[in-house]
Amino acid sequence: MSDKITKTSLGKGGKGQTDWKRVDALTDEDIAQAMAEDPDTFEPEPEWLQRAMILRPGQPKMRVTAYFDQEVVEWFRAQGRGYQTRMNAVLRTYMEGAKKSRPSPHHS
Repeated sequence: MSDKITKTSLGKGGKGQTDWKRVDALTDEDIAQAMAEDPDTFEPEPEWLQRAMILRPGQPKMRVTAYFDQEVVEWFRAQGRGYQTRMNAVLRTYMEGAKKSRPSPHHS
């Protein structure tokens, strides 16, 4: 093995090697076939998605008292340990989607 270190940087204005005309000419069928033939393609099954966890690096947290529908809390609790983290992830996803679709009335 060589001791030589190769250093590269992205975004330095160099021209890439992608043939964008060829990419633009691909049909949905071409893409589907390429995905089917690629051993690295990962299409999760519904069972995998049900077990998937959303992990975020340590976001600052704030303790609040909030009231939720009993059925909602019971459902999240039934999912097991980490239910509050999942509730937070759902609220965050909603917040991020809302930010994209409409600007906050508190910021101009």
